[in-house]
This record gives sequence, C-alpha cells and structure tokens, in this order.
Amino acid sequence: MVKGFRGTISHFPDFDANSDAETLYNAMKGFGSNKEAILDLITSRSNAQRQEIRSAYKSLYGKDLIDDLKYELTGKFERLIVSLMRPPAYHDAKEIKDAIKGTGTNEKCLIEVLASRTNQQIHGLVEAYKDAYGRDIEGDVIGDTSGHFKKMLIVLLQGTREEDDVVSEDLVVEDAQELYAAGEERWGTDEAKFIMILGNRSVTHLQLVFDEYEKIAEKSIEESIKSELSGDFERLMLAVVQCIRSVPMFFAKCLYKSMKGLGTDDNRLIRIMISRSEIDMLDIRECFRLRYEKSLHSMIQDDTSGEYKRTLLNLCGGDDDLAGEFFPEAAQIAYKMWEISAMTKITLRGTIFPAANFDPASDSQALRKAMKGFGTDEDAIINIVAQRSNAQRQEIRQAFKSLLGRNLMADLKSELSKNLCRLILGLMMTPAEFDAKMMKKAMEGAGTDEHALIEILVTRSNQQIHEMNAAYEEVYKKSLEDDIKSDTSGHFLRILVSLVQGAREEGPADMDRAREDAQALADACNDDSSEMEMKFMSILCTRSFPHLRRVFQEFVRCTNKDVELIIKKEMSGDVKNAMFAIVRSVKNQPSYFADRLYKAMKGLGTDDRALIRIMVSRSECDLFNIRKEFKESHEASLHEFIQGDTSGDYRKTLLMLCGGED
Repeated sequence: MVKGFRGTISHFPDFDANSDAETLYNAMKGFGSNKEAILDLITSRSNAQRQEIRSAYKSLYGKDLIDDLKYELTGKFERLIVSLMRPPAYHDAKEIKDAIKGTGTNEKCLIEVLASRTNQQIHGLVEAYKDAYGRDIEGDVIGDTSGHFKKMLIVLLQGTREEDDVVSEDLVVEDAQELYAAGEERWGTDEAKFIMILGNRSVTHLQLVFDEYEKIAEKSIEESIKSELSGDFERLMLAVVQCIRSVPMFFAKCLYKSMKGLGTDDNRLIRIMISRSEIDMLDIRECFRLRYEKSLHSMIQDDTSGEYKRTLLNLCGGDDDLAGEFFPEAAQIAYKMWEISAMTKITLRGTIFPAANFDPASDSQALRKAMKGFGTDEDAIINIVAQRSNAQRQEIRQAFKSLLGRNLMADLKSELSKNLCRLILGLMMTPAEFDAKMMKKAMEGAGTDEHALIEILVTRSNQQIHEMNAAYEEVYKKSLEDDIKSDTSGHFLRILVSLVQGAREEGPADMDRAREDAQALADACNDDSSEMEMKFMSILCTRSFPHLRRVFQEFVRCTNKDVELIIKKEMSGDVKNAMFAIVRSVKNQPSYFADRLYKAMKGLGTDDRALIRIMVSRSECDLFNIRKEFKESHEASLHEFIQGDTSGDYRKTLLMLCGGED
C-alpha cells in the first residue's frame, strides 16, 4: 500500500483563524450570503483548521458558526458545508445516529462506516456518539439490528482488530482452512467462524489468508461469501473483505453506486467525499478510473449542480486523464484484480432445474387444456413452461405432437401475445434454436442490434456456437457467417466472423505465451488504430479465457495501464464495444450479464428483447450468479428491477425465471 498523505485537502499555509472567521461572518451578514466565498474558504482548509475557525468565530461574535451556516444555506449545499465543519468522529457519529433513528434503518450507512474505519477512528466514533447523544452507540446498534449482521457490527464497534504489522504466519493456513471448513466444506455455514476471523485479524494477515483461501477453495473469498451468506450480513462481510483488499477501491465502488442511474444518493456522496478528502481521495480517484473508465470528477460534474457541485469538485481535487498511468496503488490493485480473476473458479448456478416426477404426456395434456376453448389459461402455461428444464420442454414438444398431432409452438404463438409470447416461445426452443433466432432478429429490418450480436458471440462456448450455426442454417437456409458479412463491415465484421467460427482456444493459461501476448498488445498501442485493432482482435478473439486473464494481468505490468482503459480511449464504435465485452466477460461473465440486464431496464422504456434474451439463455447456466452480481453492483435486486419495470403475466414469468429475491 502507498504510504504518506493521499488526500486532496491539506493544511492551508499562512492560516489565520480570526481572519477566516471574519471572512465567513462578512459572507453571511446582510441580505443574502456569498456562497462562493464560503465554499472556497471551507474547502481550502483542513478539518483541524476548520475547528479553530469555529472556535474563533464564537470568540469574536458570540455565535455558533454551524448555526449561522444552517440559517444562511439550504438543501444539499447546506448539508455538505455543515458536515465539513464537524470533526471527523462527530461526523461519523451523526451519520450512524441518522442511520438508526426513526422507523427504518439505513444498513448501507452502518456497513460503509463500520467496515472501513481504523481502530482509532472507531474509538473516536464511540466517544463522540456518547458525547453528542448521551447514549452508547453499541446499545443503539443492538436495539436496531439483529442476527449475524448485528453480531458482526458489534465486533467491529470494539475497534480491536490486530494492527497491520501483526501477521501470525502459523495461523494464515489455519485461518484459511477454518474459513473453508466453515462454509464451502460443510452443509450450512458456521457464521461465527467468519465473524471471528474477519472481524479481528489484521489487514495484512487477512490479505495472506485470502490468497491461501483461493488455493484451497479454487475460488475467491468473495465468491464463497456470496454463495454461503445472504442479506445484510452478506453485504457487510463483502464490505469487510473489500476494505481488507483495498479501502480506496471500496469507496470508489460506493461513490459510483451513489451517482449511477436515476437519482443521486446525496447523503452517501457527501459522507464519503468528506470523510476521505484528507485521507485517500487521490487513491479513490485512481481506483474509480480503473474500475469505471471515467474520472470521479467527470461523474460528479454530470450528476450534480450549482454550489453543491463546485464544493464536491473542490473536495475531489482534480480531473484524471482517462488513460493516464496508474498511481502505484491503482496499478497494484489492477494487477491483483486480474490475478484473483485468474485463480478463481466460480461455481455457476442457474435458477431453473429439472422438475421432479416429470411426465411429458401429462404436461402436454395440461397445456392443450389451457389453450383450447374460449380464452387461455396463461397461469397454467407459465407454471409448466417456467418450471421445467429445457431438456424437459423438448420432451413436452415431442409428446404434444405425438399425442395430439399438433405443433405446440404454433399453438402457443396463436394463444399468447406480445412479450409473454416471445418469452414463452423462447423458453420452448432449444438453446441453439433460441440463439439462432436472436441472431436473426438482431440483423433483420432496417437497423442492426450490434450489442446483441456481441453479447451472444462473446459469451458462448465453441460448442454452443457450432450448434447455433447449425440451427441457423437449418431454419433460415443461409449460413450465419454470410448474414453477418452482409449486415456488418470493417474491423467489426472481422471480429464477429472470427468469433462465429467457434474456434477459440481452450484450456489453461500458458504463462510464457501470456507474457508474449501482453507485450504484443502493449507494442500495438503505439501502432496506428487499424493495426492496433487487428492485433487486439488476433489475441482477444482466439485465446482461451483463462489465458486472457493472465494476458491482461501481465499487460498491467508491461504498461502500468489497464486494458479496459486502453480500449476505451484508443478504439471507438462497435469495435470498442466488442473488445470491451470480451474483456468484461473474461474478467467476470456473470457481472457482464448483470450490467447488460441493468441497461435493459434502467431509464425510460425497457429493452424487452435484451431482457428476454438474457433471462432465457442464462436461467439454467448462471442466473443465480448474475443475480448476486446485480445486487452487489446496483444495490437493488434483479427481482426488484423486474418487479418495477414489467407487468402482468410477462412479469410473473420473468420473476419465476429469476428464482427469488436477494
């Protein structure tokens, strides 16, 4: 970790508390207030200096500066300026108090604050809470939370984590084995073991434990937590692990979540920008740029306005060039992220499984009954189709024709309508038929859905692509490759044609070759754009995913840059989108699909074709994993999004495929 000062706000030179107090008094007296003078002064002084100004203000004018600021300012700007005037421990204390007062609890705030603070900061928070509210914070947290979530919060509130230089080498392997035995190796989970180890061991020790855990479990500790724990307890433990790995990256993620989508979580944005401005805001900025390919400065610029925005930008401290070199902290994190991705073997889980006591003849009769006569029993159709595996649905199709002499697909098409019809028919097709249909739909008509072409060809295995090609030719009497050639052009066409061959290498990484490939990509960054794109295509479209993870890891070592940032800056259009999709899918395919689902439903209108395509194609593969990634990235469940964005029988079917609320 990088040592030394990494904040954006520091002590102001030639500081004079009395002069600053007078400036603030003059900015607020009379009719109206000089907001720019207030924000410029307060954001250019350290918190310790602000406390001296507050004391001087009371001595000079017999008034409380915070009371005057509250009177003169309004809204989010007032909350931000007033919060800057509180000592850090008292600011944390107020955030915790606000999180647990009233009828509901802001678990997000409790998790963020208590998972990220040092022992010293925790002790200061406990004392400040007692001083400000005359109550014990521990008692208030106990009264407002429950279960294992409550137990872990209480452990964190003790502020007794071993110091960073404490590494019990003999205990590293033992702790890793105990965590594995407490979760992956047993039926059910020993939550107490997770709480004890993750709540008390030093940061340095736990980083070694996590490395050892990956060797034993062949998956990251994060993946195990996602599969073994649930609810607020799961989110708290993930936050603790993320803070052990990198506090700046944890806060970069929190800041992104506070601003993405419709609406801004201003309380969270204010809390983080204030609390980290004198600690590690420079590293947070770098981690933000690494993960989201845009600067924190630009996101604040786009998401806020007025004096509120200007104050936040002052705390941010500057805009980062999108593809500039990493600070050492961010380069180290980028390298580690790819290493974790390379070492982790994710257990993929779907949400739809074969039905027990399956009888295709009985299901066929039930479906026929649901469709004949006046009206259609959509509930009966949904309950059968959405609760059978695809293999079982194919048996139902065959039995329907054998017993009734009718084409089930044709009957369903005549009885159902709109999105429900598309969804049910998609479920009844074989995966190869469905992918072929989706590829055709993406290319027919006046426009081309390039995102659908990319999504399907990037994420399917060689075997799935071969089966899709065969299904496409059987149904449409043309080769998929020929249709792609007639509908696309340039380097994008070449990328798609390369992928549609289904000839990606398979097998583990070759480290020597990975270093050669990484250096080839690094050298290509100096070529003209056409040659660069061809070199990237020749490697990204042909190497196995395990191999590419090592290539991208070594690319950080070669260039001190991340491959995603290079693609974002140096490429454009569909070529950029295709290369970017490959990198995202290589890094974490469920996360890639979670992002695609989010984009299908956010904002005005729903991309129903994308929503149906992903929900159908992933329901028996990895939709459970996608749900977990969706919740972690967007702090709302996939179930909630579907519930709020769709309606009727269409929604009911999608929710059955989703498989539950996280």
